[in-house]
Amino acid sequence: METRYTSNRRRIRANEHIRELVANVYVNHRDFIQPLFVDESVQERTPMASLNEIAADTIASVLDQIALDLEQGISKFLLFPVPLHKSNTDFDFGFVIKALQAIKKKFGNQVWIAADTCLCAYTQHGHCGLLNETQTAVLNHESVTVLAQYALALAKAGADCIAPSDMMDGRIAAIRNALDENGFDHIAIMSYSAKFSSQFYGPFRDACKSSPGNNPILKDRKTYQFSAYNAQDGLLSTIRDIEEGADLVMVKPALPYLDIIQTIKQETKFPLVAYHVSGEYQSLELLASQGLVERSQAHLEIWTSLKRAGADCIISYAARHAKDWIATIKI
Repeated sequence: METRYTSNRRRIRANEHIRELVANVYVNHRDFIQPLFVDESVQERTPMASLNEIAADTIASVLDQIALDLEQGISKFLLFPVPLHKSNTDFDFGFVIKALQAIKKKFGNQVWIAADTCLCAYTQHGHCGLLNETQTAVLNHESVTVLAQYALALAKAGADCIAPSDMMDGRIAAIRNALDENGFDHIAIMSYSAKFSSQFYGPFRDACKSSPGNNPILKDRKTYQFSAYNAQDGLLSTIRDIEEGADLVMVKPALPYLDIIQTIKQETKFPLVAYHVSGEYQSLELLASQGLVERSQAHLEIWTSLKRAGADCIISYAARHAKDWIATIKI
């Protein structure tokens, strides 16, 4: 007698209709945050060579772009300034303050703006904090002091959320205290709580002109960003940041750290952001340009994996396509 193998799994994958019925992970365009770059050195919206479909905006052109993004259902943004002048000691935050004021004046509560809070775009050496006199170490306490002042300036300019990406110890507590003591206790903090030293930041650093490397001793950011070879740092630092006053936490990059996303979500139950970073994004864009993947479906597959791992929301350079692409999901 022929052996028949009992199975009920393939039957629920038989066609798209039943696959839709049993699907249990969903992506919604309302869960996305779109990065924006405002660059003081450009005179008009300028496409970036290293990031497909992403541009360096002027203050005027970023307003036009936000208006277009709102039409696509995207209302949450992460703002990165690219200042014209760099220094290692005296930082001028005037340009990003003007950008924030212009955005909030035009759009008000139609948009939610998280302001990246770091010094890497402002420093000549490209590190995320101040260096000591011998240029051999990033100073933690002194950097945190400046970052807290910067965060307060961003809040005063209209930022809805402060997003510290510098990875200095104690910066969440310092920023929370600075905000609360000055009447900005309603401003949220989205901490880059688990930010790993990664090869996938290259296109972003090109966009922000913030690459370290001129210093023969501090060629990278491994002394303050996390190691891929340590599975505990991400969770422990996230717990610390929550205790210090973070309102949202983040894992960056996203795809190589799905295990970290899952662990943090399971252990903290806290609102969790996954940052699908520039190198991850551009990898898919290059594959799509060669006809090796279907662009929309490849991004959707990655986004779904992030949601499946535990991410509540996603920062993606393709966020402005999310609504249209989600409508084309092929289950």
